[in-house]
Amino acid sequence: RMMNRFITRKLREFASQLREMYSNGSKLTELRKEKENMLAVVYNMLCICLGTPPETFDWQFRDKKKKFKRINNLTALDFYSKHVDVVLKDKVCLIHCPMSNKEMNEHYTVSYLGNVTGGDAISYGNVEIEVMKRAAAKSIKAGEAVWFGCDVGKMFHRDLGVMDMNLYDFELLFNTEFKMDKKTKLEYGDSIMTHAMLLTAVDMKGSDSIKWRIENSWGEKGGDKGYMLMTDKWFDEYTYEVVIDKKYLGKKVLDIFDREPVALNPWDPMGSLARK
Repeated sequence: RMMNRFITRKLREFASQLREMYSNGSKLTELRKEKENMLAVVYNMLCICLGTPPETFDWQFRDKKKKFKRINNLTALDFYSKHVDVVLKDKVCLIHCPMSNKEMNEHYTVSYLGNVTGGDAISYGNVEIEVMKRAAAKSIKAGEAVWFGCDVGKMFHRDLGVMDMNLYDFELLFNTEFKMDKKTKLEYGDSIMTHAMLLTAVDMKGSDSIKWRIENSWGEKGGDKGYMLMTDKWFDEYTYEVVIDKKYLGKKVLDIFDREPVALNPWDPMGSLARK
C-alpha cells in the first residue's frame, strides 16, 4: 500500500511535468523520450520495493503422494506451457451490470484499462444474472472452479465467513428502509467491485442454485479454514463478474463477443476491480 502511494505520487508529478512540457511547445518525440525516462524511475522504485524480476526461477513442491520435487531454471512461459492446464483464450468474462448506460447482451470494454503491453483489451459480455449463475453452476459441476468479482464488504461477517442478505437487520436498527436496487447502487456509488475470489461448490435444489461455497485468499482464520458461504440472493445483489470457459455457454452468449465492443469510461464501475 505504501509502495502504491509513493508510485502514484510520482506518476502525478510526472503527469504535471509532461503537461507543462506540452504547454511550452515540446514536440511529441521529446515527450515520448521524457516518458521513457520517467518509466525507468518507476521501474527502479518497483525493484527497490519488490526486487528485480528474475529471468528464471526454481519451483519446489510436493506431489499428490507427498513426494518432494524440484524443477530448476524455469521461465514464466516455460511454467505456463508445461505446468498450467488452462487455455486462457477459451475463457470469457461475463458481467451483470444493470445500469441505464448499458444494454443486456452487449459487448463492452473499458478505455485505457489493462497493464500488459500487447495484451488483449478488456472484454465483457453483459448478461442477466440468471445466465451468469447457470454458467457458473455448470462449470462447478464439471469440476472447474469459477473466478468472480463482487462487493465483498456488504452484508458480510468476516469471522463467520458468511455473505447473506439477512445477516444484519439494519432497517430495524435505524427504523428506515434501504430501498436502492442493484442498478441504483451502481449508479450512485453505493456498490462497486472490490474483491475477487473463487466459487468452488454450489448447493442446488432442482435447477435452482441455493448457496455457494467460496475459496478466499485471506488465510484460514475466516469462515471454515478460509472457505466461505454465499447465499444465492447475495450473489444476485453483489456479484458483478465471472470468468467462464466458452464450452459452458450457449451460442447466444458467445455471439456477444463477436460484436465490436462499446468502450466504457475509465472510471466506470466495471473497471474498478481491475484497477485495484
